[in-house]
Amino acid sequence: MRIRFAHSLGLGVLVAGLVSGCTFSAEIANLEPYDPSDGVGVTLEEVAVRNAMLITSDGGDANLVMTIVNSSGEDTEMVVQFGEGANAQTATLMLPAQPALTQIGTSPDNQLIVSDDSIVAGGLFPIYIQQGTAQGEQINVPVLDGTLPEYELLVP
Repeated sequence: MRIRFAHSLGLGVLVAGLVSGCTFSAEIANLEPYDPSDGVGVTLEEVAVRNAMLITSDGGDANLVMTIVNSSGEDTEMVVQFGEGANAQTATLMLPAQPALTQIGTSPDNQLIVSDDSIVAGGLFPIYIQQGTAQGEQINVPVLDGTLPEYELLVP
């Protein structure tokens, strides 16, 4: 009886180990950084851009929507460049230290309109962002339309 119990117990431990063994070596997905919204983000030293996206109605013109966090403790400026060659456009944004959170594109008085023939809803559009003397970075911003209720008021 003891031998049968020992075999059953051993077999149970072996099966449990084999079944759960793959979780010991599996990569844990929630440790990978990702953007938890429709937009994308980037951090440049003490300025972080969060949830950057373009909202368009039919392409061509789009509203750049993003939240910028200035953690430097001082007023600073950020340069946003889009387009290439002769069509390149540059905007300089003043980021106050207080409040440290600046929202762009969320109301008609703070919209940054990007004009380019290659803006198409459902695609990606490259935008170059630089803060102060820090090395800038190009991000591919998703282009959305006003189909969803939360974006319909953000269409230029």
